Amino acid sequence: MTVAVDAGEEVRGSTWPNPWVGAVVVPAGATTGDGPFFVGATAPPGGPHAEVGALRAAGDAARGGTLYVTLEPCSHHGRTPPCTEAIVASGVARVVYGIEDPDPHVAGSGLARLRQAGLAVGHCPRSEVEESLWPYLHHRRTARPGVVLKLAMTLDGRTAAPDGTSQWITGEEARLDAHRLRSRVDAIVVGAGTVRSDDPALTVRLPEGDPRHRGQDNQPQRIVLGGIPDGARVLPARGFSGELEELLDLLGSEGHLEILVEGGAGVAHDFHAAGLVNRYVLYVAPVLAGGSDALGVFSGPGAPTLDAMWRGQVLSVSSLGADLRLEVGRSLPGAATTHRGADRS
Repeated sequence: MTVAVDAGEEVRGSTWPNPWVGAVVVPAGATTGDGPFFVGATAPPGGPHAEVGALRAAGDAARGGTLYVTLEPCSHHGRTPPCTEAIVASGVARVVYGIEDPDPHVAGSGLARLRQAGLAVGHCPRSEVEESLWPYLHHRRTARPGVVLKLAMTLDGRTAAPDGTSQWITGEEARLDAHRLRSRVDAIVVGAGTVRSDDPALTVRLPEGDPRHRGQDNQPQRIVLGGIPDGARVLPARGFSGELEELLDLLGSEGHLEILVEGGAGVAHDFHAAGLVNRYVLYVAPVLAGGSDALGVFSGPGAPTLDAMWRGQVLSVSSLGADLRLEVGRSLPGAATTHRGADRS
């Protein structure tokens, strides 16, 4: 299942509105420790789903073997035929899934079809699967994309000097990681003020040899909250003047599964204050602004008391050169504190 999760993560950001599922076929008689493995992952829309990709790679070796898949196989016709029928036809004897699909088109029907066909069906609940697919699960449960807020800051929580200069607070490794973060989302959201002051391109810029490299024709959608100045590098982009919840409803209806908010302090505050952020990715540099006149992470009224402050849980911490990367999510009762770093049609 860990191999399947990794396979799904490799295609994350290129599959929407489908989830980034991974699958592995282990032939009969092979051990999961030694292999051989035949791996598949969700192709871009219209291409084969992960299960079909793994089964095609395995060929006759699938017969009598076990298929591991991170998400319950689909059993309905969409852009592609049902994965359950390909699984049954392949001759595998057993299917092990990580998460039942909450999509109402699936929601247990895929597992029922496999059992009806006489296949053994096993469940392998792993925190890595839930962690990998959380934006998809969130979308299917709320009809909105998962929202990630990215912030780069000094040790004392500042994002810009008093004169407004803000570029390169963090080092090169952190900036490359931020581009990898962009590469896994469907859309990037900023405010019009950021476009006017910084004129960002908001594209994924990684070396061609990087596994998460994206070409010019395969970039996340760029969304600007407000008017877009003529000649801005972000063009073509979508301007948006409505409420943030309306924006999330619209993006969710279009099948967007995960969006990245990179706006300035005002946009960051608005998303945070409205309780719309699911994950916070913080890049913290060993730099001190040393005074209150430097610009902070959020621009707007904060919590009036200690008890009213937002509290979450740290999901991961890693070093990126001289900087730290922290991923923080909402604190849930009984939730684990450590993790590995539109329909399925």
